[in-house]
Amino acid sequence: MTEAHQLIVTIKKQLKSQGMTYRDVARALKLSEPSVKRLFASGRFTVDRLVQLSNLLGYTLAELSKEAQAGQPRLRTLTEKQEREVVSDPRLLVVAVCALNQWTLDEIVATYKVSKAEGIKYLLHLDQLRIIDLLPGNRIRINVARDFDWLPSGPIRQYFLSKGLGDFLKSNFAAEDETMVFANGMYTDQALAQIQDELRRLRKKFAELHEESLAAPLSKRSGTGLLLAMRAWEPVEFSKLRR
Repeated sequence: MTEAHQLIVTIKKQLKSQGMTYRDVARALKLSEPSVKRLFASGRFTVDRLVQLSNLLGYTLAELSKEAQAGQPRLRTLTEKQEREVVSDPRLLVVAVCALNQWTLDEIVATYKVSKAEGIKYLLHLDQLRIIDLLPGNRIRINVARDFDWLPSGPIRQYFLSKGLGDFLKSNFAAEDETMVFANGMYTDQALAQIQDELRRLRKKFAELHEESLAAPLSKRSGTGLLLAMRAWEPVEFSKLRR
């Protein structure tokens, strides 16, 4: 689906959700109803028409475009091949993480030992893997949901466990922007399901705040990791004492 088509689909959805008809649109645009129907059927809107429609729906054109982009289906998981490719090359992995965090190519090149030509090469590789779309002007459109899931026992999880987890935990977590909490309890299945729901909501909020933070310049944002882990567990030393 092209960006223009997605924008028109979004306009139609918004008209329906707000209870507006083509007659309402015709009145707002000072056109006949058949003209409006032909306009939507052809999809040939001028920028001025799109601005008028956006305002009719209570949006700016920029806000409506963002709404259209948010409506695009994004990958919730990668395939094993995609994961394996991404973790196979440290530079590709760096570029992938930066791209998924919505850095520009210039920001990647300015921060890491990656030339512009190398950066474009890696972005093209990610495009081939369908993780991103590399647009004109080296702009990046992400095809992966912010809170996508790693494959259980997949290449990314194995990479994190072998090369990331130890380094992540190598801290006393005493700084103001750090925290480590370990809780232990005994719960019913219903209680555990409620806890899982709360963790999912927290993960969603983590992704939403990332999106909100994008309005700030890169120098005002810092990479932050959040580790959520829960499982039925008993310390080994406890298990040894069981009858």
